[in-house]
Amino acid sequence: MTLPLNGIRVVEFEGIGPGPLAGRMLADMGAEVIVIARRQKVAVAAQLGGDKDSPLRRGKTIVPLDLKDPAGLAEALALVAGADALIEGNRPGVMERLGLGPADCAARNPRLVYGRMTGWGQAGPLAQSAGHDLNYVALTGMLSLSARPGETPAIPPTVLGDAGGALGLAFGIACALVDARASGRGRVVDGAIVDMVAMLGGIALWVRNNGQIDGPTPSPFHQSPFYDVYACEDGGHITIGALEPQFYALLLDKLGMTDVDPATQYDHATWPALKSRFADVFRSQPRAHWDALLGGTDVCYAPVLSVAEAARHPHNVARGIFIERPDGTLDVAGAPRFSDLSPSEQ
Repeated sequence: MTLPLNGIRVVEFEGIGPGPLAGRMLADMGAEVIVIARRQKVAVAAQLGGDKDSPLRRGKTIVPLDLKDPAGLAEALALVAGADALIEGNRPGVMERLGLGPADCAARNPRLVYGRMTGWGQAGPLAQSAGHDLNYVALTGMLSLSARPGETPAIPPTVLGDAGGALGLAFGIACALVDARASGRGRVVDGAIVDMVAMLGGIALWVRNNGQIDGPTPSPFHQSPFYDVYACEDGGHITIGALEPQFYALLLDKLGMTDVDPATQYDHATWPALKSRFADVFRSQPRAHWDALLGGTDVCYAPVLSVAEAARHPHNVARGIFIERPDGTLDVAGAPRFSDLSPSEQ
């Protein structure tokens, strides 16, 4: 079927991380994405990605340009003049100094949606400071939620900050495109990672406002026995997330814990001893045992998989989530997916 952004043209000024990911999200949805790339690879990109092709360039047209050269700048502006949207991920002010800021581009293309991807945002005391995913997540308060009381917060994967920011920018661009097509007026989209991570933490704030996070009351997400990661006999790990009473009751039944009353699930006084008991039970068998007993049931279970294992898991294989290239490198399919609202007539 025709993808929803078919016919949309995006010019992406290549950076690292979230900007290119936002561009790929739009490309996966059918947009034509033209990447204005540096002639030399950025040092951190070379270190992290090596000589492997970047999956963030998938489905894009790459145009290497020197933006400090008048001819390169003129070519970039010509591409912008024919675009529906633009993505850039520089510190605030850099594009303006190059002659590619919103006002410069609006003079060529007043309908342009101008997407700006930064960590701290276009304004604020930290706007000109360097930072990375870990710093942005820390400042929103969300990193603190990865630690139990008295413990050091865990370093989250870059999907939390960088990818959350990329998703927000792609969403903002798509929203602004709808308005630009109707009104004929472009917009600037300020895609700050700190804004997006804080917004995505809305569920956590809801739980916090009920006194179950960031306060003296034990948290079901940190101290309960029924929402945790447990070690197995063979060194593997599994996850349990039985928050609902009916799922918790099923978990107790599956584990043979007939002496535990499911009705006492949220009795905080029982949690320490019960968590220790759960840990002993799960440590008594290898991960494969728990996969067979709990996998595919309503106890809210999943094994902790390596990326290689995830690519081979039957559910992920059935959905075609991962794509393995001939050289052994992995990519992922675009998301979300679409289908017709009404079945086609046969």
